[in-house]
Amino acid sequence: MPVKQKTSTRKIRDGKKAVAPLKTARTPKAPSLKTVVLAALDDMKALEVKFLDVRGLTDIADFMVIASGTSDRHVRSVAQRVVEKAKEAGFRPHGVEGQQDGDWVLIDLNEMIIHVMLPRVREFYGLEKLWDMTVTKRAARA
Repeated sequence: MPVKQKTSTRKIRDGKKAVAPLKTARTPKAPSLKTVVLAALDDMKALEVKFLDVRGLTDIADFMVIASGTSDRHVRSVAQRVVEKAKEAGFRPHGVEGQQDGDWVLIDLNEMIIHVMLPRVREFYGLEKLWDMTVTKRAARA
């Protein structure tokens, strides 16, 4: 029995087959640095995470994140996870300081600085009081 050949439903124009445009898969939108950092902190169960907008207060960064860990090992692990997730998302850290001691680890991610500290160190330095400027405080300061 002869085999029937399938005929193409594409039209022929000027001796060439008309090709339908390829469907391009939409690439998912890359997550923001804030999303990546906060997800990493949540994943590692960081305590008392505080996200601060420091634009207008300093030129070193636009945002600052302050979080606590339960022990020096937890602080180092949280900081390491933040660095790993940031790198995976395409954000290169400029520096990481304090991983040897583990009391306070600072991660510089250009537009964001992340502080991961032990609760006693966090309380002693009081970074929230130093950098937390609400809109009313900013207006009063100006």
